[in-house]
Amino acid sequence: MPDLSASLQKQDLGHLRIVAEFWGLELESTDANSALEELCASLLDLEAVSETLEVLPAEARSALNAMVEAGGKIEWAAFARKYGEIREMGAGRRDRERPHLKPISASEILFYRGLLAKAFFETEKGLQEFAFIPDDLFEIIGEVTTRRGAALSKNEPLGRPATPVEKAREIPATDHILDDATTCLAALRLSMESGGLPLTLHEQAPALQKLLTAAGLIRKNSLQPEAVKKFLEASRPDALEMLYKAWLASDTFDELRLLPGIVCEGEWTNQPQVTREFLMNLIADIPPGKWWSILAFVKAIKEKYPDYQRPAGDYDSWFIKRESDGQFLRGFAYWDQVDGALVKYLIQTLHWLGKADLAAPEEGKEAAAFRIIESNVEGRIPGELRHSTFDGKLKISSSGKISISRYFSRAVRYQIARFCEWDEPKGDEYFYRVTAGSLKRAGEQGLKAEQLLAMLVKYTNNSVPPALVKALKRWDAHGSEARVETLLVLRVNSPEVMEEMRKSKAGKFLSEILSPTAVVVKPGAVQKMLAELAELGLLAEVRLDE
Repeated sequence: MPDLSASLQKQDLGHLRIVAEFWGLELESTDANSALEELCASLLDLEAVSETLEVLPAEARSALNAMVEAGGKIEWAAFARKYGEIREMGAGRRDRERPHLKPISASEILFYRGLLAKAFFETEKGLQEFAFIPDDLFEIIGEVTTRRGAALSKNEPLGRPATPVEKAREIPATDHILDDATTCLAALRLSMESGGLPLTLHEQAPALQKLLTAAGLIRKNSLQPEAVKKFLEASRPDALEMLYKAWLASDTFDELRLLPGIVCEGEWTNQPQVTREFLMNLIADIPPGKWWSILAFVKAIKEKYPDYQRPAGDYDSWFIKRESDGQFLRGFAYWDQVDGALVKYLIQTLHWLGKADLAAPEEGKEAAAFRIIESNVEGRIPGELRHSTFDGKLKISSSGKISISRYFSRAVRYQIARFCEWDEPKGDEYFYRVTAGSLKRAGEQGLKAEQLLAMLVKYTNNSVPPALVKALKRWDAHGSEARVETLLVLRVNSPEVMEEMRKSKAGKFLSEILSPTAVVVKPGAVQKMLAELAELGLLAEVRLDE
């Protein structure tokens, strides 16, 4: 590949000065050739390259890492499709519009720093245009980046270890997200709205659905049967890893737009995956198993990488407002409420995904410290599962009440939930009830009570209460044989009065006869019936409250 001098050879003095400015240099030369020589001598320095890479915006670093991983060059069409175009313009227009101060893409950010160039190279398909890193610059970049090119070489971690007060009350990571995901998938399968979910899931339902979509379990609000089956039947560690990897790679799970307490408006876009990659690289520098201060970590990011998610440090074009009072959070003054809050939210997400423990000064206080869970030979295991095993149980009562431990098969709980009414879970137990209404709803989805019975027999070792066995078999044979309902009943003192009413105009408002002196009133007909009775000289007493 061409070296730095060759890649900048055709650039004018104005362009060379722009590059120098981004590297913190001031060129003394007054002609392009001398300036090029002066610039290259300054840029090809290990310390200068390290400092420049350190302050690169997150999206530009991600693009540069991609080229490093690809050996220093990528076909231009593919690179531009992912990281954006470079606007073509002459020196006059460039000096008027100053595109380097308002770049439209990661490509432009790298181009105006001399870190990216374009050229045609001979390939098996003929001449093709490539984005590339100048050869001599690429060698130096290789010395200050890791072999995988995903982050800068190991730096001292940002922030500091947590104080005893910050880590006083530990909040171990769990894998409860797997159970919440199972509940959410079952609700979607039953076409429930979010209101049908347990109360404990209402707040996290939007993020959970976004995560399940990123994992390919949901598409356009519809379940993907094969993907759901694979997820539910996977072991708990494997299923947790599936969700974690899906989150890590997703460009649709947008932490910024899921931040509680703020509302994002307008047509502007951000890059959640690039931002997440950048923050995860910073977190990767923190020693695993070491308690780390959240406050100090966020503060260090604000000091060293304040623009980690903002292209060219733009704090004005994103329309973000506080939900409580509608106040727009524009400008760097609101960094803590938006950008700082996003860092905390990402740490909370790692905890949610079973990858980080949290700690707080005391119960009920906001988390003040976090600890990345160390890997072991069996993979990353949340704190509560590291030293214990659980034997989940399924229990059934003769009245049709079912309790299922969250450690029982998630695939079985998902299927049983489709036949039942749901009660609020308590602790590690989920509670369901077999009712006529739930069996009717299941029937509308093509399910039969005998399928539920077969599952219960299989997973309780044939210990289903006889009364429930009888009820499920009768349901498939006869459907509903009993009904509890609220009725409006008209009672009179004698059969003769009842006969008189039935023959009058009031008769059309009466329904099922319950006894010689009691009859059901049709819904919504109370006032009309009272008027007709008055015409007969009968004033009826109304006791609707009772």
